[in-house]
Amino acid sequence: MTPSFPPRMLHTVTEWLWWERLWLPVNVSWADLEDRDGRVYAKASQLYIVLPLAFCLLFVRFLFERLVAAPLADVCGIKDRLRQTLEQNAILENYFCTKARVLSQADVRGLCKKMGWTERRVQVWFRRRRNHLRPGLRKRFCEASWRCVFYFSAFVGGIVALHDKPWFYNLKEVWAGFPKQSLLESQYWYYFLEMGFYLSLLLSLTFDVKRKDFKEQVIHHIATLTLLAFSWISNYIRVGTIVMALHDSADILLEGAKVLNYAKWHKTANTIFVIFTFLFMLTRLVIFPFWVIHCTWVYPLDSYPPFFGYYFFNVMLLVLQILHLYWAVLISKMLYKCLFSKLEGDDRSDEEEDDSEEERNCKQNHTNGVGVRGRANGH
Repeated sequence: MTPSFPPRMLHTVTEWLWWERLWLPVNVSWADLEDRDGRVYAKASQLYIVLPLAFCLLFVRFLFERLVAAPLADVCGIKDRLRQTLEQNAILENYFCTKARVLSQADVRGLCKKMGWTERRVQVWFRRRRNHLRPGLRKRFCEASWRCVFYFSAFVGGIVALHDKPWFYNLKEVWAGFPKQSLLESQYWYYFLEMGFYLSLLLSLTFDVKRKDFKEQVIHHIATLTLLAFSWISNYIRVGTIVMALHDSADILLEGAKVLNYAKWHKTANTIFVIFTFLFMLTRLVIFPFWVIHCTWVYPLDSYPPFFGYYFFNVMLLVLQILHLYWAVLISKMLYKCLFSKLEGDDRSDEEEDDSEEERNCKQNHTNGVGVRGRANGH
């Protein structure tokens, strides 16, 4: 192998990666998208700013949660639930950390034989240990407040950037002159703030309140970042700004409803959640598939034949639509609770296990003749 092979291989990979037919329609080259005659185009090299911007937003979030959200939580009287004292036990702690956090009946019986504890006492210990790992109400409030403020700011910024653009009212204008569409300063900042925000959410997922749709959240954030990055490079920026504004509109109400619910303004929170549900179904299940995806799937064919980027962009939009359908089911369940029972926080959250629930489960597990013993040890 000659020393020049790795550079040649890298050059070949680079040429293939930036092959114009992957990113651009036929008869369009990268040379056509070079800045000239007062026209400025988006460039792939500009995407490097997203990472430092994400860390800046994480820092801003840190300051916001401590200097704004936390004092607001105090004003609203939001306090973390008092958690019961956990008995110190090295055997159970080791089992919890290395083997399982949720026990099967066989696991419970094995630990009871090993330690001489009652089944209920072991189950209560594991329940309390799991609760100690769960975030408190104030953390949930602060996180929801930050997301609500960002979505509101981003949505207002998006409307300001779009309200005077012809493609905001006529989607066929999205493709007028594509891809030779000059980049606007408002589009630049709107794009990079949104990309930085979603990357910051992806980086903080392991530290934020864990939800049941954790994997779906990861897929959503990755799909969103991929879509935004690809649309930036291929100059799908006009439709990208419309997609972002469409998504932010409903997210404001969801986070706002959660903030009010944590503050125990339940009636107001429920009203906003009902409005959010209607807006979510309208924007994600009607406008997004039948207007936006129709715009990206049908209208471009009037100007150029399909190419790889055309298919890739639309497939990623379909991935988002599948996630919309999944969340629509969750939201419908939450709406049912909101209307017919009581909405407690977010159905996706990893909620604390209640003592009464544990006690009921314990009684059911002991109906086979094993007495419920050790009340004083359990509580």
